[in-house]
Amino acid sequence: MDLHDKVVIVTGGASGIGGAVSRVLIRRGAKVVAVDIDEAAGAVLEREVGDAVTFLAGDVSEDAVARRAVETAVATYGSLTSLVNNAHASRQGRFVDLTEQDWALSFDTGFTATRQFMRAAYPELRKQGGSVVNFGSGAGLEGQPTQAAYAAAKEAIRGLSRVAATEWAPEQIRVNVVCPIALTPGVIGWREAYPQMFADVVAKIPLGRFGDPEGDVAPIVAFLVSDDSVYMTGQTLMADGGTTKLR
Repeated sequence: MDLHDKVVIVTGGASGIGGAVSRVLIRRGAKVVAVDIDEAAGAVLEREVGDAVTFLAGDVSEDAVARRAVETAVATYGSLTSLVNNAHASRQGRFVDLTEQDWALSFDTGFTATRQFMRAAYPELRKQGGSVVNFGSGAGLEGQPTQAAYAAAKEAIRGLSRVAATEWAPEQIRVNVVCPIALTPGVIGWREAYPQMFADVVAKIPLGRFGDPEGDVAPIVAFLVSDDSVYMTGQTLMADGGTTKLR
């Protein structure tokens, strides 16, 4: 698919799934503003792809960063057509053991960041229509243990996405959600520390493996950013090898 007319903000866009998304979008012709706190990864991305990406160092929980990302996209590439809200930090623990700081971390970098970037992007997206891709998680859909703060924030994102999809449809702004299972660097570390637990999780994935961020997850995001999905909004797409089958 051709993304040469797309200008996309990707949060957490320098590494992990976000880095994979940035690279695949650029490979297909898009221009990307990658927002991330990892400045080293941002420098690597800029060296790798050149002028097709602009790296913006910043904490996505800060509203000023969202506004600056939109300003950067317009100033550098002339417009903003799409937003991918990928960034999200969290800590795991039993529900009764999670602290106020744990809850704040998950909601500030997940739900609040998503809301702020959507609000900041809206004035530009409404000019020509566009696409918002938010990230949910099977942790919320399935109620995974130790994931209360993360799952709650992800389900809040899904609820917001459905409402925005309805409210913004008259302006041809689409809002969809992707829920991935992917072999990120964090998951690789977890696999090495808990090989049996990892094997148990893989055994429950019908396609028999964790997804590759660049080969399996990023192309789904690219589809939602592209004009090939112009008649799709308010949907949750499971990029999880068949683990969760929505009805």
